[in-house]
Amino acid sequence: MITRRDALKATGLAAGAAILLPRFSLPAMAEDANLSTLMEPGPLGDVWLGPKDAKVTIIEYASMTCSHCAAFHKFTWPALKERYIDTGKVRFTLREFPLDPLATAAFMLARCDGDAKYYPITDLLFDQQQAWAYVQKPQSPVDAMEQMLRQAGFSKEKFEACLKDQKLYGAVNTVKQKGMDTFKVDSTPTFFINGERFKGEMTIEGMEKVIKPILGA
Repeated sequence: MITRRDALKATGLAAGAAILLPRFSLPAMAEDANLSTLMEPGPLGDVWLGPKDAKVTIIEYASMTCSHCAAFHKFTWPALKERYIDTGKVRFTLREFPLDPLATAAFMLARCDGDAKYYPITDLLFDQQQAWAYVQKPQSPVDAMEQMLRQAGFSKEKFEACLKDQKLYGAVNTVKQKGMDTFKVDSTPTFFINGERFKGEMTIEGMEKVIKPILGA
């Protein structure tokens, strides 16, 4: 369960996490993951975009308070989706790897309203990250997030009930723990492209260097 106190404490942690990550990290290839194990869904299931028979599968491990993740979703994601996911060439999913309690709360809220709302909410929170994750006092990050999610249909009661959902809390952290233990994810964002691991924010050009040879383009 995420309490308001937990999420408030996370404000400093979120800022610290952003500082620890390299500001302009280049895609660093690491050892491949076992693809069949990697494709196994966590307790919440994966929310996939793109067809099952796509030649390229991309799994992103991200934190909602990670500035590099937000930059990826602002600058790279629109082109990736338009050129490759919407055209049926790539299948994509975003997996939870929260770096702090505030990021955990954000993922819980994204998961709270079913698969159909997952990407609209994560897109909104990434796009407006500065307005809630790094909001300045006297407003708290939790209050800022609550106000922002009103446009996604969250009442105050629904918002608070979601953050008190112990099962949901455990499931989000199970996804993170498996990422750490099984796939050696230790920073965000981390991408697995057909099982091959790449660490750090990726540009569309960097992704295309990996994707195009698989597609034969």
